[in-house]
Amino acid sequence: MTFQMIAAVVIVILTIAALLKRLETRLVLITAGLAMGIISFAPHIALGNMLKNMTNASMIMAICSSLGFAAVVSMTRCDVHFVGLLVKPLGKLGFFLLPFCMLVASCVAIAIPSAAGCAAALGPTMIPLMVRAGFKPAIAGAAIIGSIIPSALSPGSSHNVWVAKISNMEVMDLIVQFAPRILLLCALNIIMVTAMIFVFRDYKKRKDNEEGEVFEVASDARGELPEHVNVFYAIAPILPIVILMLGATCVPFLKMGVAEAMIYGTIYTLLVTRANPEKLTKEFFNGMGKGYANILGIIIAAGCFAGGLQAAGVIDALIVQLKDSKEIAALAANFGPFLMGVLTGSGDAAGHAFNQAVTPFAAEFGMKVPNLGVVASLSGALGRMCSPIAGATLVIAGMIKASPLEVSKRMAIPMIVNVILLGFIFEL
Repeated sequence: MTFQMIAAVVIVILTIAALLKRLETRLVLITAGLAMGIISFAPHIALGNMLKNMTNASMIMAICSSLGFAAVVSMTRCDVHFVGLLVKPLGKLGFFLLPFCMLVASCVAIAIPSAAGCAAALGPTMIPLMVRAGFKPAIAGAAIIGSIIPSALSPGSSHNVWVAKISNMEVMDLIVQFAPRILLLCALNIIMVTAMIFVFRDYKKRKDNEEGEVFEVASDARGELPEHVNVFYAIAPILPIVILMLGATCVPFLKMGVAEAMIYGTIYTLLVTRANPEKLTKEFFNGMGKGYANILGIIIAAGCFAGGLQAAGVIDALIVQLKDSKEIAALAANFGPFLMGVLTGSGDAAGHAFNQAVTPFAAEFGMKVPNLGVVASLSGALGRMCSPIAGATLVIAGMIKASPLEVSKRMAIPMIVNVILLGFIFEL
């Protein structure tokens, strides 16, 4: 092992420590990547990777347009109408209310792929609904967090955009290919989270003449559902996704890129809500800017980190080892991002770092790039879902006024089972 590789290992350990201390993710990854590049007398490799991601046209269009559309939907409260439309049919379902709420939340997660955004939108309505039905607040909150797996079906997901790029596929082709397996994982997850009711004794059936517990969550005005749901408003958040799915499957003339679909969705939102065009346009571009800063920023920083590993010779040495053992590669994809997600509360940094450093070389050790890429991104997401310091968990814990550990410990068993199943479901 060379001096550069030893130094790189030390830097990686320090990087993990810095992320555990909740230092700024992008700063940590860029600093680590440049440090490895400088030690290896090749900082241009780390910077080159970073600059390449900065100007990647396909990623910028897909991710920024999706975040711009999300900002418009939030400004016009169409997302709240969408949640209201889905929640309205839920009545007195007793024990089955929790899995039904998870099913509804899963649909919302496709339209609102942000975990914290989903928690903020769904928590104020669904948690009191479940508590009144006899569920404890902690399991009600866990049900919301445990419903975000279908966000992997979002065409605006940064992971989907990146994996599709390195797999030489269209984003929608990637989503259509893996949708059945992601939905299977989602179904198994709903069953496992529901089973936690018995493990933690979190449900007590109400008698017919017994009033449900009065429970209010701590939330802002965005958590208040409209008294009368406007169906046309409710359609807006999912319209681009419907267009993209139809175009990629059974309606060829609707086939288009992610950015075009988001623009059509924005136009539809403007027409049905009759919002101020000037304000809506500003919000769209503000959302695009935040998308570049917050989502693409992590991809750019992860590219610098991966470039530093490459400059130090770590990636080449790792590929040589993985060539000799496909099992090690599968275990690394399954559990590496998961552990990082648990420890740091962020699945994005772990997933992108793995998918930029290792996944492009999947064929060299007998694996498929898209399969490995999807598993790594899902693994990081599963780790984040049972992390007590993840943004969504902290949002939910604040709503139910409880410790984040009360929520995350109910997610631990389902997420560990999920991450073990990943390799089998996605054929690693």
